[in-house]
Amino acid sequence: MPSLSATARLRLWRWGAPLGITLIALILRLQNLGTPSTLMFDETFYVKDAWTLGNLGYESKWTDDDSKTVDPDPDIAFNAGHPWGFYPEPSYVAHPPLGKWLIAAGMALFGPSNTFGWRFSVAIAGTVAVLLLFLLAKKLFASHLLGLIAAAFLAIDGHAIVLSRISLLDNFLMLFGLLGVGAILLDRTWLDRRLSAWMTRRPAHSAAPDTEPSGWGPALLWRPWLLAAGLSFGLMCGIKWSGIYFLVGFIAYLIVVDILARRRAGIRFAVVVGLVRQAPLIVLSTVPIAVAAYLATFTGWFISTDGYDRNWIGKGGERWTGPLAWVPDAVQNLWHWHADIYRFHTTLSVPHPYATPAILWPLLARPTQIYYRGSAAGENGCQFNYCSEVVWSIANPILWWSSVAAALFLIYLFIRHRDWRIGLVLAGIGVGYLPWLAYPTRTMFQFYAIVFEPYLLLATVYVIGMLLGIVGPQPPPERRALYRRIVLVFLLVVVAVSAFFYPLWTGMQVPFWFWQLHVWSMTWV
Repeated sequence: MPSLSATARLRLWRWGAPLGITLIALILRLQNLGTPSTLMFDETFYVKDAWTLGNLGYESKWTDDDSKTVDPDPDIAFNAGHPWGFYPEPSYVAHPPLGKWLIAAGMALFGPSNTFGWRFSVAIAGTVAVLLLFLLAKKLFASHLLGLIAAAFLAIDGHAIVLSRISLLDNFLMLFGLLGVGAILLDRTWLDRRLSAWMTRRPAHSAAPDTEPSGWGPALLWRPWLLAAGLSFGLMCGIKWSGIYFLVGFIAYLIVVDILARRRAGIRFAVVVGLVRQAPLIVLSTVPIAVAAYLATFTGWFISTDGYDRNWIGKGGERWTGPLAWVPDAVQNLWHWHADIYRFHTTLSVPHPYATPAILWPLLARPTQIYYRGSAAGENGCQFNYCSEVVWSIANPILWWSSVAAALFLIYLFIRHRDWRIGLVLAGIGVGYLPWLAYPTRTMFQFYAIVFEPYLLLATVYVIGMLLGIVGPQPPPERRALYRRIVLVFLLVVVAVSAFFYPLWTGMQVPFWFWQLHVWSMTWV
């Protein structure tokens, strides 16, 4: 029987360590969350849209009428704590409503005049994502230690911190992506168990086990974790349409995984069976619930009478005819709005000083400056010759570049060793990143990368696991002590760099020279 102290240490390791890292993440995200106390970057859209959603059920326009706002500029009025300048006319928006509903939840708790309330839901989402990444990494690598390292990386990384402290949609997108990928991982375990059970029951004396229907393997329609994945990816689409990359990409991943699992089970025609028999069932397990979840995010629009394009047909729009004439007007109206959104997204090319094509994201070539205020000595409490207040969405550079290098190394390692864990990590990176390369002229920003950053971090964690002898090819015994020291030094450097950059992730007032020390590349400013 272990002593009480040993039991306590074990509990602290199992439960205290992950909860402690999650608590650190929460503090880093909530500390001084209301600063800067002004709408930053695209908060001007999402915060005000969230407020009108909560009041009207749909996004509405904001008036410049002095009789309805303290100031003709709705942003200035909103910043001043006067959020009632909206009016019932609907506003055109380019993204589905779920992320804005989540922002509205924080505003309902703390009020629209409280900048903390604007950002509270995003901060909680970023904190929950840290705990989810721990659970995902622990399950994937079968290592509590590697799970803790993965969670710690996300807890202290700049992208994750900044996107958890500003009311944009991308952090929610990342969170629901993690939920979906976690469900995919659990489905893999479920699938292996079902195929193992089928192998146990399979008649050993079957005359033609690989050609008869009984030798094709089970047809698996009821896969509860796939339903959960479909739900998560559908909700991703309800935040931003880019969630469809995860839905489609992981359906393809699941089909490949099923084929390989059947091949391991000894089914000779696994490819044909997987494509013809199981692939349609995978689609049925994920797509319908994803579509239902997506449409459910528009509930406020459906039950309203004034949402954007809600009465498009009633105002002269052309109703569908022929085989589609039976489709309800509300769905036709929604489709018309979605056609407008599609045109907007595929043609969006607006010059912006921080716009960055996806091909440059791995280089961290142009991180997004969300907010900047300069103050001369004596202004805004500045006690130096000149001060800067910056909210800079830049990842921890050492951690980011290491993770990109690790991902490239994992491609080579996967080709050589076919480790399924590497396959899942690369799938997460691929579905989150590669589709953006198809739009080289579209206006994009570096912070879009937050949706696949957890899987980049998992790439680094896998390499660390290799060096420690936990996963993958084992290091030579004579080098293990050296590798452990290398890992320790790397972890300490990552923590130190995060501490160095933290003031610039959170809008703290610092001397101008301190801000300049962080500009490691001329492309960063």
